[in-house]
Amino acid sequence: MSVRTQSGGGGKMKKFNIRKVLDGLKEASSSAPSVQVGPQENHLIQESIQSEHFQLCKTVRHGFPYQPSSMAFDPVQKILAIGTQSGALRLYPFRSGRVQKSAIRYAFFVTVASVFLSQRGANDLKMLGHFSPGTVFGPICVMNSVVGYDTFLDREPFRFGRPGVECYCQHESGAAVIQLQFLINEGALVSALADDSVHLWNLRQKRPAILHSLKFSKERITYCHLPFQSKWLYIGTERGNIHIVNVESFTLSGYVIMWNKAIELEPFMILSGGLSYDTVGRRPCLTVMHGKSTAVLEMDYPIVDFLTLCETPYPNDFQEPYAVVVLLEKDLVVIDLAQNGYPIFENPYPLTIHESPVTCCEYFADCPVDLIPALYSVGSRQKRQGYSKKEWPISGGNWGQGTQSYPEIIITGHADGTVKFWDASAIMLQVLYKLKTAKVFDRNRSKEDKGSTDMSDEDPFAIQIMAWCPESRMLCVAGVSANVIIYRFSKLEVTTEVVQVGNGSPSTRVFLQVRSTPLKQSPGYQVDLVVQLVWVSGEPPQQITSMVLNSSYGLVVFGNSNGLAVVDYIQKTVVLNLGTVELYGSNDPYQRQPRSPRKTRQPSGGLCDINEGSATSEDRCKSPTSAKMSRKLSLPTELKPDLDHRDNSFSRSRSSSVTSIDKEAREAISSFHFCETFARKGDSTLTHCLHVGTTLGTVLALSLTLPPAGEQRQLQPVIISPTGMLVRLKGSISRMAVLDSTGSLLPPAYEPWYEPNITTDGEEREKVRKRRPVSVSPSTSQDLNENQYAVVCSEKQAKVIALPSQTCIYKHSITETSFILRADVVQMSQGLCMACFCANGHIMTLSLPGLRPLMDVNYLPLTDMRIARTFCFTNLGQAMYLCSPTEIQRITYSQDTCENLQEMLGELFTPVETPEAPNRGFFKGLFGGGAQSLDREELFGELSSGKASRSLAQHIPGPGGLEGMKGAASGVVGDLARARIALDERGQKLGELEDRTAGMMASADSFSKHAHEVTETCFEGSKSGERSSCFTLHVKARTP
Repeated sequence: MSVRTQSGGGGKMKKFNIRKVLDGLKEASSSAPSVQVGPQENHLIQESIQSEHFQLCKTVRHGFPYQPSSMAFDPVQKILAIGTQSGALRLYPFRSGRVQKSAIRYAFFVTVASVFLSQRGANDLKMLGHFSPGTVFGPICVMNSVVGYDTFLDREPFRFGRPGVECYCQHESGAAVIQLQFLINEGALVSALADDSVHLWNLRQKRPAILHSLKFSKERITYCHLPFQSKWLYIGTERGNIHIVNVESFTLSGYVIMWNKAIELEPFMILSGGLSYDTVGRRPCLTVMHGKSTAVLEMDYPIVDFLTLCETPYPNDFQEPYAVVVLLEKDLVVIDLAQNGYPIFENPYPLTIHESPVTCCEYFADCPVDLIPALYSVGSRQKRQGYSKKEWPISGGNWGQGTQSYPEIIITGHADGTVKFWDASAIMLQVLYKLKTAKVFDRNRSKEDKGSTDMSDEDPFAIQIMAWCPESRMLCVAGVSANVIIYRFSKLEVTTEVVQVGNGSPSTRVFLQVRSTPLKQSPGYQVDLVVQLVWVSGEPPQQITSMVLNSSYGLVVFGNSNGLAVVDYIQKTVVLNLGTVELYGSNDPYQRQPRSPRKTRQPSGGLCDINEGSATSEDRCKSPTSAKMSRKLSLPTELKPDLDHRDNSFSRSRSSSVTSIDKEAREAISSFHFCETFARKGDSTLTHCLHVGTTLGTVLALSLTLPPAGEQRQLQPVIISPTGMLVRLKGSISRMAVLDSTGSLLPPAYEPWYEPNITTDGEEREKVRKRRPVSVSPSTSQDLNENQYAVVCSEKQAKVIALPSQTCIYKHSITETSFILRADVVQMSQGLCMACFCANGHIMTLSLPGLRPLMDVNYLPLTDMRIARTFCFTNLGQAMYLCSPTEIQRITYSQDTCENLQEMLGELFTPVETPEAPNRGFFKGLFGGGAQSLDREELFGELSSGKASRSLAQHIPGPGGLEGMKGAASGVVGDLARARIALDERGQKLGELEDRTAGMMASADSFSKHAHEVTETCFEGSKSGERSSCFTLHVKARTP
């Protein structure tokens, strides 16, 4: 409900939303006690961002369907559907199933027409025949082009079209989808689920909806078949029965088919399997038998389903398949049957997200415009060779017409050490570039390095944290083996030695050995420096918990549960290596006491042991005690110790049994932030600073003194000195930022990208060496006497601190019963805000600097660690996470994007003329050769077969009716679609009128004839006195 209010003085009408007011009152009542406001005399900032600027919704899902199980293809619309076990219908679809252990699991036969018969039930379909449609075998009618399976499949649906034309839907029941059938060129799809329900989907709209559903209660559905241009859907059950459903009304016919024998006939065969069981190293394969030739194609994963692509949809036409679509458990392969050697088509979809398990993600919106072309130019050289020269054959749908034009990039880190860059602009996803970090190391590891560590031996190269500067293109990755690799971007190929810090002598023990031979590096990201943490006293180093990169300063900082290290990658040296306790100096608020020695000590390798010869002692670097932390996750604080990185379960409650001394001893570095601000309380000048957040809620400041740019930067050292504690919050520090006096974000300084491998000498090289960094210094946007604001968010609360007075002016308690997993300061088109994702599933936004609650949606309860590890916010209201091991789910919390989402989505259905039916031939038509098509209306209709039992299946109307079809799409395509629907409706009505007219004429003729017979009979009877009884006899004979 909306009310319009008008202010005095003839002001403009303002739309006022009652629902948002009620939501605001509810939110205020629940969170008002947690909001505290400090002194604000000189800190009043007008905030333009409001709650109506936010709305949460899903945008698009990328990746390979998780656990696929079924497929369907519309040869006219050129769209593929896939089903999965979770009951989703993605246009891109999913599916999977229970496969019987046989060498040939299921087969597909391409014939002129086909029949499947079974002796054990309709789920055990094996053979297809060459019989014409309409041929009758006793009570059995031959159906058109059928796929035969020897498997029971179940899962969710998924669908392919042109890149960018994707859609994801979900069956409410969540039951597995066991089969999909297109109504070819009609913009509809039938899905059969493992809960014995059948659904009719309307695809003539950007978000498909269910038109009708049938729920069987007495028999289990095993197979469905819908002949081309037929309104009768055949549903097979485990009892061997075939029930008939009218697709138009989605009601059961009273006619039931009982299969009782099998027919064998087929000239062209494609089957799954074909290798003998005793074959050494036997792999899943697809066998193609064509004429006298037989080809066995090996697959990387088990085959779930496959189908052939033919040009004609008519089963009685000559069908020559030009491709085979093979749905594997973790991939989709399309094989070109028209070329020698059967090459595969290059897949344009982002189906390789899970090529190696994703361990971490980063999301960047509104990137520099030249970044995607640069990544694409180097990534295009990495493409495999040997693909089919033809275009991708699944080419249905149309592009969306969205106006969102800013560049977006997603970076994924993987368990095998690869880093992938993806173009995520305009709700699409296509891989740009792939970096293999494992090439830096020797593959062989010694036996002593493999034991006595909690690091997974299976994934020693796994990426744990990534830091990226889009402007300078500098990249830094931290691995699970306690290493940090710094990369520069170059368009030139080079061969260089790998420079490392941390393995100063052969006796130094590290997890991975850096390769000693020169490394040939292709254009793209090239290794600049490798940093490794080493073992101390036989104990492995702790995991790296946080990391930050600054291209303007030439520094990389990373920390763990023992302290932090600052690395100057320009001079290739360690600048600072401090334990967490030493960051406090004499102002440590905790009375830390070392724990008593244990027989089996926890790993406590210190960050001081980065390079041999460091003057810092072991005791100086380490906190008195340090906890063993999971190497696979980068959460704000340690979770329960029994939580494994591969476990899909997640406990919302965290360990509360540790003592205060244990908590203090476990203080790890949780976050960093570079800025130019007031380093100390009461300072009047701006300084290069590093803010350090810890897991105990403390923010510490370090002052940086940098050498002048140019040659001096190569020679003079960087000086870093702690300046004390800035603020303390409840819970681990998650995110920090600095605002200027107007409340605008002050991003860290950066250096623009330049080609590092310049081969020319003289003036150009000198220009590069003296290049000045781009510093977003507050001195350029404000007077030195004006304030700044430090924004700090922990896993429990957020604070805004005025600088240089270090006074808390705003404070907000975000959650008391849960904790924040991810928080980011993001730039919206209307202003700045803080976005938070809580472990209890809530997604919240707060205004800045006022910390006013703007949105709080209970979106996604944390069900597994994958979500916690991969959830990311970015600018302009975008976010993402991995919803399954193979899929990325993107969401938006921007009202503008939600309003424009319908235009951004692609069209699934496009008006296409159905190909002409094949010509029967002159002589066949002249002499009436061949079987005639059976009148299925007469056979299956209610008049002849009666109504089906109501207890057999329940009809459930769906939410997407004809209104959804009529308002399907906007624009020219939508107008054409609506025009076609109108023509179809008119033609159907005219056809019905013609049928009724013909029926009335036939009835009139029959009535006239019968009346004449009655008259004659009665006239004859009147002569013998039997007129009355004769008339009565005729009436009774015609009474049902």
